[in-house]
Amino acid sequence: MNKKNQMVVFLAGLFLFFSGLSYWSFDNFLPQVKNAKSDEVDNESKNEEKKITGVLEFEGPKTEKCPINGQLFTKEEKEIWEKRRPLLVMIENHVDSRPQSGLQNADVVYEAIAEGGITRFIAVYYCNAVRGASKNYDVGPVRSARTYFLDIASEYSDYPLYAHVGGANCSAPKDPSTGRQSGPCTTQSKAQAIEQIAGYGWNNKGSWSDLSQFSLSYKVCRREKERTGEIRAAEHTMYCSTEELWNVAEERGLTNMTAMSKNSWDKDFDEWSFDEDGIDSGTEAKSISFGFWGDDEYLVEWKYNQEANEYERYNADKKQIDFNTEETLTAKNILIQFSKESRSIDEHKHNLYEVIGSGKGVLLQNGKEIDINWSKKSRTARTIFKNSSGKEIGFVPGRTWVEILPLGTKVEYASE
Repeated sequence: MNKKNQMVVFLAGLFLFFSGLSYWSFDNFLPQVKNAKSDEVDNESKNEEKKITGVLEFEGPKTEKCPINGQLFTKEEKEIWEKRRPLLVMIENHVDSRPQSGLQNADVVYEAIAEGGITRFIAVYYCNAVRGASKNYDVGPVRSARTYFLDIASEYSDYPLYAHVGGANCSAPKDPSTGRQSGPCTTQSKAQAIEQIAGYGWNNKGSWSDLSQFSLSYKVCRREKERTGEIRAAEHTMYCSTEELWNVAEERGLTNMTAMSKNSWDKDFDEWSFDEDGIDSGTEAKSISFGFWGDDEYLVEWKYNQEANEYERYNADKKQIDFNTEETLTAKNILIQFSKESRSIDEHKHNLYEVIGSGKGVLLQNGKEIDINWSKKSRTARTIFKNSSGKEIGFVPGRTWVEILPLGTKVEYASE
């Protein structure tokens, strides 16, 4: 390389060195000027993110009556629910499952003992659920199926969407060498919920309405052990997305229509009667309380909030809240349905409650209570509630809770 070329290379290197040095000095020592407009946009984006809750807001007149709870909604909301069929979800009430998610978003909730005096809910989602929830996995903890809950679910369509995690089935002792079940079934036949689901046709092509978590993806249901801020045992941690459960049903050909029969789910559905004023007579009852098998952890009290004209739920002397909304669980109507109990019918301690047939009960509305009678002709028939004169009850539009209590359960009332 001649001297001229060497000089060119030297000067180029010198230029690059001082350029890098200048850039470094500028970046580290001189004050930086921020783009105020850009920062404003970033802050607005962050604020918008905070506003996203997953809950939809609908505007317009509320003119459309929900066929399940009698409440009025907008036409937009009806356009959503009328393309679906009711979704029923098994939700547990073990102490370690509280606070549950999604009960306040249900239209109707039923409570009955599962085993050992521990109660379980079956929540009916249809109209209220169209607004969504702040949590992606908005309902749970989800637990296993029981036969008497299947009888209730059967009221809500020819093939109701029934979400659960397994259930009572024909189990047998395991062979110690192979680990496989062997020998005769040790579950009483009347308690075999999984076999009954199959027998009802809820697992068939075109009518696959059974939404057992074992057949669903992680996108639909998942375990969240630290959801409540405390680590819970695995059996108390299964949460599902109502939106995704409906999506699975649609993929299986179950919208409001049943792919197999080409009928709408509500073709033979008997709506309850609704009356904005509710009962205008009866005994003053500002609160009602009862227990399950004498365990204080499952003592229930419903207290009347006169200003809101609704009842607030207490469990074990504490307000029971919905984890999603942090609101106290409330209802417009409280139904006590006394039912014959068959306790611990097999070695698995399964219970049965006769919800098909007829019996007595109590209705609470507007701070008052009256005696009622209930009847359900068959598994698929609607449970009808009538007053002592034989007239069907008019429910106050809104959420209804049905408490299925064993015959002879002591129920206490307070007028103040």
